[in-house]
Amino acid sequence: MDPIKVDFSDSGKKKSVKDVLIPPEKAGLKIVINIVVMLITAVVAYYFMLPPMNLQSYDFYIYWAVVLASYVISAFITSGAFAKPEYVPYVKRQATVPVIIAIVLGLIVGVGYLISSPFFRAKDYSEILTIENADFDDTISVIDSISDFDKVPLIDKDAARALADKTIGDFSALGLESQFEILENDSTQINYKGSPYRVYPLQYGDIFKWFTNSVAGENYEGIPGYVRVNLNTQEAQLITDFDIKYSTAEHFGEYLERHLRFKYPTYIFGDTSFEIDDSGKPYWVVEHIKKTVGLVGGDDVVGVILIDAVSGDDVYYTAEEIGADNSEIAWIDQAYDADLLVQQYNYLGKYAGGFWNSIIGQSGVKQASQGYSFIAVGDDVYLYTGVTSVTSDDSILGFFFINQRTKEGFFYNTTGATEAAAQQSAQGKVSDKGWKAAFPILLNIDGEATYFMALKDNANIVKSYAMVNVQQYNVVAIPTEENADLASAVSEYIKGLKALSPSVIIDINFDVSGNKPSTGEDTPDSGLAQITGTVTDIRTTVVSGNTYFYIELDNSGVYYYVAADVADMVVLFNVGDTITVTIDEASEGQLVEALQMVMGTVTLPEEDVNEPVEETTEAVEETTAA
Repeated sequence: MDPIKVDFSDSGKKKSVKDVLIPPEKAGLKIVINIVVMLITAVVAYYFMLPPMNLQSYDFYIYWAVVLASYVISAFITSGAFAKPEYVPYVKRQATVPVIIAIVLGLIVGVGYLISSPFFRAKDYSEILTIENADFDDTISVIDSISDFDKVPLIDKDAARALADKTIGDFSALGLESQFEILENDSTQINYKGSPYRVYPLQYGDIFKWFTNSVAGENYEGIPGYVRVNLNTQEAQLITDFDIKYSTAEHFGEYLERHLRFKYPTYIFGDTSFEIDDSGKPYWVVEHIKKTVGLVGGDDVVGVILIDAVSGDDVYYTAEEIGADNSEIAWIDQAYDADLLVQQYNYLGKYAGGFWNSIIGQSGVKQASQGYSFIAVGDDVYLYTGVTSVTSDDSILGFFFINQRTKEGFFYNTTGATEAAAQQSAQGKVSDKGWKAAFPILLNIDGEATYFMALKDNANIVKSYAMVNVQQYNVVAIPTEENADLASAVSEYIKGLKALSPSVIIDINFDVSGNKPSTGEDTPDSGLAQITGTVTDIRTTVVSGNTYFYIELDNSGVYYYVAADVADMVVLFNVGDTITVTIDEASEGQLVEALQMVMGTVTLPEEDVNEPVEETTEAVEETTAA
């Protein structure tokens, strides 16, 4: 090694030895080695990190930080600077260009983050999502018969997963038992042939099983099927008609994101969902994301890539094409990820009044409640969640619904219990059993906003159901002990509503028998019936300024109610009087609306009476004698 040379400047001051550049032996060759190491790192890192070559992606900057750092680290190693500090100034000089590039990229992302901040762009964030006010009945299909529940998901994601796990055992018939398991976090709720389903892709149980079957195996065609679970009938099926070769659990070239990255090097990929078309063929739907606010803010979907899970073939569709009712792709249910939509709604609720209002005053600032679920509207799947004030999350201000295919959004304005409060109310009814309530599904029960939820044991097995009225959340219904099924839960809920107040009773026209109430002109009137008996109890209540009388006859436990302005003589009734009550013959339950109440016995014209008149003979004779 050449002796250290010390230079003196014109000022006469000696430079420090640490500032002297001492190149190592074969410095040129080592620079080439450093460049080769950097290129190899770039290729390997790209293969595994799969970053988009896009300035809007944080992954882009992380990738280049790794690549540039590899050159600097290699320079330290090849020069021997770790062991010989005198080479450090030389390595610093070699690192000048990578460091400058890194600083430039850091400035770009830093400035980009700043100009994308809600502090400057609150209005832009609030306009990513558009929500329209809507009437509840126009948004959510009315359920006015027990038969309408055939389209309602009766189990949640966790309960469906438990059924799917059990179905994996069907692979034993193919000699593939213990090879597969459900792919984590990749199930999707869809509408399939008019019914709510969850579909579950599969993966090999571990890397060794994958290697044995895919690499060392013969004639490997992919994972032989998927599981679909009907959320209404709770039927789980293992579908083995398709061999899935490309998935998020595969490796090398069949790994889904890698398969797409080489074809779409600049695209920012969002959520990936697993879906099936109307024939049951499996596909992957991958979001194409763009930043809509500044450089790195405001994620939104501008298109999707539809990948055939069997062949790997893909087709790109814009968001507008997905949103149109195209017959070829109308079966796609999830073009917009639920978490992304909730984030966009929170931007709207938080920043609609400006940045400072979101911090100081917070007038009108809203946010999505904790958790969300999905409901079917027509042939599409809608995300729904409650909306609360940021200053108080004890009750909801309403609900928002967003179509996951078209991004069409609606807000239904109401007040009531949050989903979490409804779950606690339902669990309180079965606290002795230790059951847990699933996240509620919002239903329209004959015009009443209603939380519906499954009650599950610790193994996620559905044991019963519960229903809670959103506005009148003291109405909590679970099935009777004798018959813990859906029909019993609905029946108890309707009874609870009818017991709430006469104003609600008049509005409820729900048929728990399974036959929808008929409104056709050809349907004959139900007719009238009369009940005559002795008054054994009288109760009153005032609703909207009207006094209602509840009359029990013969200790029957059934109360007939009527407003004082409908039957003015009711104010003169006393316990022990004999009266006649006229009702609709189809009426049932503990509370029955009376069309009229009169003292004594009254006989209707024969053509109006469809049921025998019940009479208390002795009471009638006594009244006649009097």
